Amino acid sequence: MTTDVQTQLAPTTTAGRPPRVLLKLSGEVFGGGKIGVDPDVVRGIARQIAEAIRQGTQVAIVVGGGNFFRGAELQQKGMERSRADYIGMLGTVMNCLALQDFLEKEGIDTRVQTAIAMGQVAEPYIPRRAIRHLEKGRAVIFGAGAGMPYFSTDTVSAQRALECQCDMVLMSKSGVDGVYDSDPRSNPDARKLDTVTYSDALRRGLKVVDAAAFSLCMENGLPMRVFGMEGEGNITRALLGEPMGTLVTA
Repeated sequence: MTTDVQTQLAPTTTAGRPPRVLLKLSGEVFGGGKIGVDPDVVRGIARQIAEAIRQGTQVAIVVGGGNFFRGAELQQKGMERSRADYIGMLGTVMNCLALQDFLEKEGIDTRVQTAIAMGQVAEPYIPRRAIRHLEKGRAVIFGAGAGMPYFSTDTVSAQRALECQCDMVLMSKSGVDGVYDSDPRSNPDARKLDTVTYSDALRRGLKVVDAAAFSLCMENGLPMRVFGMEGEGNITRALLGEPMGTLVTA
């Protein structure tokens, strides 16, 4: 890993243990801009993750479900929010299974764990079992969000990272390559921040990541890197600790 990331991970990395990170993937990307799963896109993501695992990084993954359903959007169409969120959770599991398939085609042993019991396709979410899988070099993909409504997959990513003793959260974003001082989609003069503290991001209302996820990481001293998925090899580079996007620290 680079000196930049080694400095950030030093307080939390167990001596002699390989780096362990939680990668959050945007569900919208899995569909290639459409509803459903684009196999070519997922295959490319799997290859990048597999390369990092082969180089020794322990990788846990949370996948969104925006290429199928988003609970908040279904609510706007008149559906009861908690039911809409459960539908969204099921969408994340479909993405998990797709990613698992392509990771295993890359030769990476993979386990899917879900917060909602579905024993025929996945293990239940058990943190100590997930840690053991990671120690054995397996990829672990967490699906079905938190198993409860009103929790975003950003927040779930922070929670899973903490419970599985990860050294950093890597938040990949579609269409944005880091944290900006204002919305770059509406302000052409928005400036990307190379580093920012959680407290400053919350105070300024920088919303590229949910405030709850920022707060959870801040309270537990867990660093986060926000980066763009677009770009050749970006996921591998982030997993291997290259400085890119925005580093968010306590």
